Amino acid sequence: MGGRIFHQTHWAPLLQIQGSVAEVKLEMCRRNGTRIPMMMNALRREHAGQVHHHIAVFVAEDRHKYEHELLLARQKAETLLQKEREVALFAEQMIGIVSHDLRNPLTAIEVGAHLLRRGALTPQQQSVLGRIVNSSHRAHRLIADLLDFTVARVGSGLAMRPTRVELHELVGEHCVELSTSFPDTRLVHQKEGHGSADVDADRLAQLVGNLVGNAVAYGNPALAVTITSIVRPDDVSVCVHNFGTPIPTDLQQRLFEPMVRGTSATRSQRSVGLGLFIVREIARAHGGDITVSSSASEGTTFCATFPRHAPDPSPAAAPVAP
Repeated sequence: MGGRIFHQTHWAPLLQIQGSVAEVKLEMCRRNGTRIPMMMNALRREHAGQVHHHIAVFVAEDRHKYEHELLLARQKAETLLQKEREVALFAEQMIGIVSHDLRNPLTAIEVGAHLLRRGALTPQQQSVLGRIVNSSHRAHRLIADLLDFTVARVGSGLAMRPTRVELHELVGEHCVELSTSFPDTRLVHQKEGHGSADVDADRLAQLVGNLVGNAVAYGNPALAVTITSIVRPDDVSVCVHNFGTPIPTDLQQRLFEPMVRGTSATRSQRSVGLGLFIVREIARAHGGDITVSSSASEGTTFCATFPRHAPDPSPAAAPVAP
């Protein structure tokens, strides 16, 4: 019955419409009950008012084995891929768990170091404690990056709490804070446009800090790093520019992926390679994205752009004036 249905719905209509049927796979049953895979081609010819079907049938035993092995190989590859995804997911979850658990002992180290600095210490002891505090601050930043990476990859994405802020004021305040972290680099803040914007202030500060840290690590230390905050009617941008070795074009395409780093920074400046990935996730969580341009003459510019105002969750709410 199945063969008759196939003949009426596929075979006969195809011969009638296009005059041929190619590579129909079927099984023929031998007299002894065994089955053999076959391939069948057909050609419709009309002669002297009569219709003839020329049919060619050949054994497809080897092809059948090949297709069966191909199917098994595909299933095996899918199984291996699934296992690799599970291993990667487990690894990312472990990164998040370990990073979270490291915060408490690291905080204890920082607090202890600050308490010790209040006492009477020799210059050498002060220097050692200073290195401990600086190292713990750097470890805190790395842990924060690892936790954000885990949330972005395993969780539902970075959480945003946008509030209405003056963009230039927020970026300017953070530039002042960053100047103490990078005393050997001149930071210049430029402003374009005016007005407020709906952003997550903490996340925007993190974005600026990561971009400036990247510019200091890979830029020319003798030249200034420029941070530009731009307010337009519909969107805002935060751009960080530095002069230095240009980023190769092929690397620019992969720069925002995790664990991808440049090659010109010193060993002390290099990080785990998550800063730009997190910057992109922050920009996307705000509904925008980030771009990069780099050349020997123009320098390197990272520019994050996102909507100026967050979507209003209440349709009936009145619009807010700029």
